[in-house]
Amino acid sequence: MAVAKKETPLMKQYNAIKAKHPDALLLFRVGDFYETFGEDAVRASKILDIVLTKRANGSASHIELAGFPHHSLDTYLPKLVKAGNRVAICDQLENPKDVKGIVKRGVTELVTPGLTLNDNVLEQRKNNYLASIAFGKDVHGVAFLDLSTGEFMLSAGNNDYIDKLIQSFSPSEIIYCKNQKANFEKLLGTDHNTFCLEEWIFGLDFGYEKLNTHFKTKNLKGFGVEDTKEGICAAGAILFYLEETEHKEISHISSISRIDTDKFVWLDKFTIRNLELVYPQQNDGVPLLQVLDHTHTAMGARLLKKWLVLPLKEKSVIEARLSVVESLLAQPDVSEAIQSHLSQISDIERLVSKVAALRINPRELLHLKRALAHIQPIKTLLENSGIETLSKYGDKLNPCSQLLEKIDTNLQDEVPLNATQGNLIKDGIDAELDELRKIAFSGKDYLLQIQEREKERTGISSLKIAYNKVFGYYLEVSNAHKDKVPAEWIRKQTLVNAERYITEELKTYEEKIITAEEKLSTIEFDLYNELVTFTADYVSEIQVNAKSIAEIDCLLSFAHVAKKQNYCRPLIQEEDLIDIKEGRHPVIETQLPTGEEYIPNSVLLDDVSQQIMVITGPNMAGKSALLRQTALIVLMAQMGSFVPASYAKIGLIDKVFTRVGASDNLSKGESTFMVEMTETASILNNLSGSTLVLMDEIGRGTSTYDGVSIAWSIVEHLHNHPKHRAKTMFATHYHELNQIAEDFPRVKNFNVSVKELDNRVIFMRKLQEGGSQHSFGIHVAKMAGMPNAVVLRANEILGHLEKDKIKEAEASKIESIPKNNFQLSMFESDPHFEEVLTLLNKLDINTISPVEALLKLNEIKSILKGGNS
Repeated sequence: MAVAKKETPLMKQYNAIKAKHPDALLLFRVGDFYETFGEDAVRASKILDIVLTKRANGSASHIELAGFPHHSLDTYLPKLVKAGNRVAICDQLENPKDVKGIVKRGVTELVTPGLTLNDNVLEQRKNNYLASIAFGKDVHGVAFLDLSTGEFMLSAGNNDYIDKLIQSFSPSEIIYCKNQKANFEKLLGTDHNTFCLEEWIFGLDFGYEKLNTHFKTKNLKGFGVEDTKEGICAAGAILFYLEETEHKEISHISSISRIDTDKFVWLDKFTIRNLELVYPQQNDGVPLLQVLDHTHTAMGARLLKKWLVLPLKEKSVIEARLSVVESLLAQPDVSEAIQSHLSQISDIERLVSKVAALRINPRELLHLKRALAHIQPIKTLLENSGIETLSKYGDKLNPCSQLLEKIDTNLQDEVPLNATQGNLIKDGIDAELDELRKIAFSGKDYLLQIQEREKERTGISSLKIAYNKVFGYYLEVSNAHKDKVPAEWIRKQTLVNAERYITEELKTYEEKIITAEEKLSTIEFDLYNELVTFTADYVSEIQVNAKSIAEIDCLLSFAHVAKKQNYCRPLIQEEDLIDIKEGRHPVIETQLPTGEEYIPNSVLLDDVSQQIMVITGPNMAGKSALLRQTALIVLMAQMGSFVPASYAKIGLIDKVFTRVGASDNLSKGESTFMVEMTETASILNNLSGSTLVLMDEIGRGTSTYDGVSIAWSIVEHLHNHPKHRAKTMFATHYHELNQIAEDFPRVKNFNVSVKELDNRVIFMRKLQEGGSQHSFGIHVAKMAGMPNAVVLRANEILGHLEKDKIKEAEASKIESIPKNNFQLSMFESDPHFEEVLTLLNKLDINTISPVEALLKLNEIKSILKGGNS
């Protein structure tokens, strides 16, 4: 019987480390390669498109193997992480030259989608959040950490609130309690990168102690999060997860803040999606972010995105932002000068996080120095502007002069990527370093001196000194002169045409050079680390600078767009009023063909005379755009941006709800109508007096009479609500709703005007008072490319039905519809003709929507085709 081989020492070490990180893909350093084994190798080879091989594995006959050179880590690691893997990097902890037997190894970093400092994994203009959810009975805790910037936040709320925050912050990874998997997937689905932890990690006492230990505090009152118990549970789990993933140098996480629902406008996840604030709904669409983002720094780009999804409710903060934008517009020279400096500032927020983690490389430290050099000029420009709003920002900036001087004095102007490569520190900083450099780098001159001296002494004119790895430095003498070689020279090698010798002097100097080079590397590395440690003392000051620079950058971006697009400063009021004169859609107007102007529209909503605007008009006339435009103008105002209008008075809004378009959950077995009703119910149950409600085509997912009834009752409910008069824009194709205005004083009818010319319809895109009586569905069908014969026949039927106003009770009048001599008259006794009659019997042309009309026409066409085949 064959005896099984024992496990090799290397694989024994690998298996022991892998057992500690079973859920991670382990990159195991072997010599100059990172290797993966077994299942990890199979997975890595597919993701990285590298060769999968096999090797002997002691007791097992073979094991899969896939690897790549260690210097390619920055190329391959991002691919593994972006594929959703947790990656454990296992390095050699000893120099193989100094060790007999197997080298000691250990995991030096565990990179996950939500925890990384690697620039190739991170997106420069986007935060990389790790989220944590602590599930409670009705209220859940949530925390967000961006390890790359040190930003740490927590909050608590119900299912809808957690869902909305997860959509707003788009975390790269979410951790939660393993026994809450069903609740997690019910709330957020299965599309996120997730990791599960034990239940005790989400305990309140554990979380509270973790946070206090990290921040070196006795309680959390100073952060304003003391009473957010569920959020503390979630945040504590994040700190635990950092330890588990070998992220121990985290001093840059210096505070934690609460995402305060009282400070920000409530935008549910449907509204964020419908209004296309950050991401477009169509692949070729343009979100509002793309129009507003003209930032010059990565910090500014990340902050602007956050401002977009968290508009303000505090008048004083909004006014402060608007005043800065106005000041920047008033001083174009100052703005231009600041922008030129901003464009030179690298991502100091992420660089200083690497400083705190003691993982900044020499080139990054040089980038930090060059970025900090622009802080003082910006500070001077702001302080000398003569405008108080700008001076305040100048006051916040710290030029970090001593740090700048220290880095400038110590660090070379050109440095290698790795701190072990040498040539980092300038001359004159360390006496021993300077002496060793003379030996190491002036060695060639000294060797030339020896060469010339020995030539003269021996008379060997062709004598030369050279070097190879086997003998080190040696003297080479051609055979013609070997009789002149001094007796004290030691012969080391005989060649065909020459002899090679060494001398005691050469060996002594060679040892001196080699020793100098080794010492050089050690001294430079130590001096560099001292410099990083010195820089770490400025982490908090640089973080304040990064925050201030980001805000200035965002406000400059607002000023740039305001000037370019001719925006106005909105008047922010503490009253229930939205008064927009000649408003424009901020995105659509930038996408119009050259020479085509956007048609502006005015909107007035208050709680006294015009609480609800019922807007009718055909599809494609611009009803939906008008609704979105109003919401975007309000939200831009409350972000602190100027707005696309000639005048805007905005009463502070606390919530914006939209029911625009079909956000079907068909994959979950929910119909369009069910989703529509669920979203509408959520709106009606969460109103306040300062809420803005935008509803587009409510009820179209069901039968005509059901739809009219539901839409009518919703408008009534919004008008007669006992506590709140939510400002509402209600776009509909149900012309019957025009009658509501006769009975309810705060409901006003409007329509988006169209013009009929030679039996064609021209969309004027202009809002005007009064309801529309026509849907122009057939005109839209024609524009959509419906066959001309179908359109003509539809017009003939429509004319007859409108003339006689046929109702279901008068269905017999269908018989008097003029016959189509080319088709219908041929099939009067045909069952296909009877089918068309039955279909038209049930049709109420006055209430049918354009989409329904198109479908019915298509159905008629199909029936007639069937009869003709």
